[in-house]
Amino acid sequence: MEYEGLRALVTGGASGIGLATARLLAERGAAVACLDLDPSTISEPLLGLRADVADDASASAAVADAGQQLGGLDIVVNNAGIGAAGPVEANPDDEWRRVFEVNVLGIVRVTRAAMPWLRRSPHAAIVNLCSIAATAGLPDRALYSASKGAVQSLTLAMATDHLADRIRVNCVNPGTVDTPWVRRLLDAAPDPDAELAALRSRQPIGRLVTAEEVAAAICYLASPLAASTTGTVLAVDGGMSGLRPRKGGSDGP
Repeated sequence: MEYEGLRALVTGGASGIGLATARLLAERGAAVACLDLDPSTISEPLLGLRADVADDASASAAVADAGQQLGGLDIVVNNAGIGAAGPVEANPDDEWRRVFEVNVLGIVRVTRAAMPWLRRSPHAAIVNLCSIAATAGLPDRALYSASKGAVQSLTLAMATDHLADRIRVNCVNPGTVDTPWVRRLLDAAPDPDAELAALRSRQPIGRLVTAEEVAAAICYLASPLAASTTGTVLAVDGGMSGLRPRKGGSDGP
């Protein structure tokens, strides 16, 4: 119960990685507020609050509400995000702005609002949700990859800036995770079964990552037991970022 007495905020906490993270934090003793566009499905012991991270007033009000109801904030998990598909010319300017509003500026807004609470905590930690797309050069993900590249760089800059505040900042880079969002993408594909097989095969472990596996990584980085870990990018991608398994042939280079 390393989170006993700690207060956590998770954005995008109504489903997928966010919900898995909120549940795991609560199981380990934390009081948890989940911010989401639709918090109606969030049930006790989690506190559900409506928030649009693309709107500063909405995000700030929800963070303040969470801090007041929980009696403070020690942990912020910036999980809320949206996707986009296509090469660089596929997405109009408005979509570029929308994705950056949520994926990058959403982190800025929530973190900025939480800073007064975090500076008072002896165990302050921020974990940002990034992606393998920040480093791998995935096909047809130009806009999404650009936003996640910004998240990774922002994480490192924040970790440096807040050393004096004793606020640790790290990020997790998942591979392709079996979430409702990914399942919706598969359903929209011309051949969902073939697309699923392709997503599985590009990860060396041969399957999709689970939301619970990503949640476990987030909870490690947020834990007081990881007090010496800051400015770290933790890949949970089935080996995709670093492994190059042979598909057959000789043992030579």
